[in-house]
Amino acid sequence: MKKYKGILLAGGTGSRLYPATSLYNKQMITVYDKPMIYYSLSTLMMADIREILIISDGESLKMYRQLLKNGHHLGMQIEYAEQKEPKGIAEALIIGKEFLNNQGVVLMLGDNLFYGYLNFLRDSLNNNKHATVFGYYVKNPEEYGIVSFNNDGKPVKIEEKPDQPNSNYAIVGCYIFDNNAVKYALQISPSSRGELEITDVVNCYLKQNKLHVQKLGRGIAWLDSGTPKALVDAGNFFATIEERQGLKIGCIEEIAIRRKFINYSQLIDIINTLPTCQYKEYLIMVAQEYKDY
Repeated sequence: MKKYKGILLAGGTGSRLYPATSLYNKQMITVYDKPMIYYSLSTLMMADIREILIISDGESLKMYRQLLKNGHHLGMQIEYAEQKEPKGIAEALIIGKEFLNNQGVVLMLGDNLFYGYLNFLRDSLNNNKHATVFGYYVKNPEEYGIVSFNNDGKPVKIEEKPDQPNSNYAIVGCYIFDNNAVKYALQISPSSRGELEITDVVNCYLKQNKLHVQKLGRGIAWLDSGTPKALVDAGNFFATIEERQGLKIGCIEEIAIRRKFINYSQLIDIINTLPTCQYKEYLIMVAQEYKDY
């Protein structure tokens, strides 16, 4: 498989969640029992992406550094870069130019919450030729960026919040690009709202017939987190599953050992730094599976 790096864009004002976001970044808000960013980070980790650049505003980066450090305890390399103003998702590719060093990238938005068959990303990385985006069936397509298809099932158009959608498939906030993505991001112009739109980068691939749209089936849930109600719904969703199964979702330390980023002794080192809590008890249970390895 070609090597891909990850960019996790954890910026934005989070204005719809005010006043919850008046003190800290949206992706630091707790979704059930862990920070929101754990869920998007865990999706990248499940795809075996171990080099990740987190992009946010300067104040939030201080908290992310405190939370995740340099990633070495997780068997990863986590770097940080500042987006001084919210100038669009595509700007993340430009900010991350040196980090990417002419390699392919998975660009993930930090507020994207997935549940289910998370191997979808690793599978798509194995099959990606140029660019891959993911379509998710929604009942209210006028509220999303929508991809429409021709009779052969090939993507023909991507529209942002169309008044009359030709499809019910929304583009989720996870994008796979080859090493041309930075070049395309540098070529596009700001939109009417003054931002570099990721849709314009995706369209660069679409116009060259180099875009693949992978439809996400019913085995995957893509959860919204943009409003207070959506945030509560997402928390309740994860709480219900975790209580039923006794297994955690988005537990980055568990993923690190299961994907062999770290070994048993490294997990024990992490556990020893944690206060007495349910999360620590869960990791102790996970560690028991690996004590003989």
